[in-house]
Amino acid sequence: MSLPILSYKDRQALIAKALLAQPGIETCSAWELKKVLAEFVGQEYEGSDLSLQAKQDLARSLYNTMRGLDILEDLVEDPDITEIMVNGPDQIFIEKEGRVSKAPLAFDDADHLLRMIHRCFGRANRNISEQKPLGALRFEDGSRMQAVLPPASPDGPALSLRRFRNFRPQLKELVQRDSLTPELAKFLSTAVKQRKNIFVSGGTGSGKTSFLNALSGAIPKDSRVITIEDTAELDLQGVPNLLRLEAREAGPEGKGGLSLESLIRAALRLRPDRIIVGEVRGEEAYAMIEAMRSGHPGSMSSGHANSPEDMLDRLALLLLLRLDLPWIAVRRMLYSSLDYIVHLERLSSGKRQVHSVVAPQVRTETDCFLSPVFTRNEKGQLVRVGRGACKPQSPATSLAGLETAKGPMHVWSAQPDPPVAHSRRPL
Repeated sequence: MSLPILSYKDRQALIAKALLAQPGIETCSAWELKKVLAEFVGQEYEGSDLSLQAKQDLARSLYNTMRGLDILEDLVEDPDITEIMVNGPDQIFIEKEGRVSKAPLAFDDADHLLRMIHRCFGRANRNISEQKPLGALRFEDGSRMQAVLPPASPDGPALSLRRFRNFRPQLKELVQRDSLTPELAKFLSTAVKQRKNIFVSGGTGSGKTSFLNALSGAIPKDSRVITIEDTAELDLQGVPNLLRLEAREAGPEGKGGLSLESLIRAALRLRPDRIIVGEVRGEEAYAMIEAMRSGHPGSMSSGHANSPEDMLDRLALLLLLRLDLPWIAVRRMLYSSLDYIVHLERLSSGKRQVHSVVAPQVRTETDCFLSPVFTRNEKGQLVRVGRGACKPQSPATSLAGLETAKGPMHVWSAQPDPPVAHSRRPL
């Protein structure tokens, strides 16, 4: 006989009974707790028509309610699922092989979902409440959860769980997946070995972190690398001298916080050869650019943007938060710091691929432009159209409106203030 589906309240009642029968089991290790629950279920349903498999499923369900992610645990154990999105008790979506679909699961009610969120954050010693309705945490396997509670989420608790498969991509594997060409893979590998500063841009879910991991495979083994992240996600390959730093939110009393900017400044005193910042989206942009300009070539980072041009606009605006300099001076500093920008895209089919590679160039004191190196042609093929960074370049006349045999150049002419089209404040 199979076990009927038990509600959250029914499972809680069984757990309360197990706690009375075995006091202190909530502090047991995972293996001990599973053993105790299996024995409890066996005794509780002794002589019943339940099959052995049904009893095992019940014990596992009780364990997931106490320690795991409750009904989401089956989704977490599926290696092909990379994202779990919960918009409400009965609105659960998953991303599998790049495609999003609704999962045939549902929490009993909003309180059931809320209790699961509170349990996860409590075990991680993180605070989330009505007074602090936004929270993030990282699990031991590297997965990260972002949760939102009312009043920030008026329709009820919600969360997103991003999973990282035990897959450490290399550039050659990305070539096999048709994410980039062998020529570009060789080009980027050489650029990393030559200690070029590389910035990876793209939209949400375009594979920026995975691409940084792939690029790290070209870092020489004698390099000392320091990674700095909001949530530790990078898994660098073949770097023995590696130090990982992770930011931390302030505690309930507003103390103990560690910002990305403070970690970057600390990293400069830890003798790094290269610094890799997982994602830039705030005032840490200034510290990152300063690191690239002050004896740490070969550094890498990533950021959200719809194009390389938008990425540079956004970085320039972030720098303006810290610098009291003219717009053109900030742009010139930014363009002279980065050697290549690799822009990624995610297609409607779920496929992730390199869209283009550009080289920021400073032509004169007032003209900065992006020189295309690789781009997609009309057929969607990734082709090489330029030679790449050649810094510094000899002075010349303005390049505004110039079009070469290799394609048009994106030019930013000197302006006293940021363009109106990019005047929105950064997130």
